[in-house]
Amino acid sequence: MAYRKLGRLAGHRKMLLRNIVTSFLKEGKMETTAMRAKELQSLAEKMITLGKRGDLHARRQALAYLLDETVVSKLFQEISPRYQEKNGGYTRITKTGFRQGDGAPMVRIELV
Repeated sequence: MAYRKLGRLAGHRKMLLRNIVTSFLKEGKMETTAMRAKELQSLAEKMITLGKRGDLHARRQALAYLLDETVVSKLFQEISPRYQEKNGGYTRITKTGFRQGDGAPMVRIELV
């Protein structure tokens, strides 16, 4: 299976992922469910790789996906230069327990 459906229709799922990637890159860390974090991890690492390329085409691709222009600027100026020598593995997922309401496994995802 290529991706997780997260119990949502395609349009809702795509916008959910765009929102959480934007929020994650803005804050640098996030607490969410395990399945969302695993999807977020691959998308965030792709965005950081675009930032490492640093050319105009990569910036426009990031602008097309991320919802906030200030986050794109932060990605290209602050986040990506930290990982210039590193080939992947920019994020870390740590289990934090279970959600009170429905028992969903919760994790903390952060930039390394």
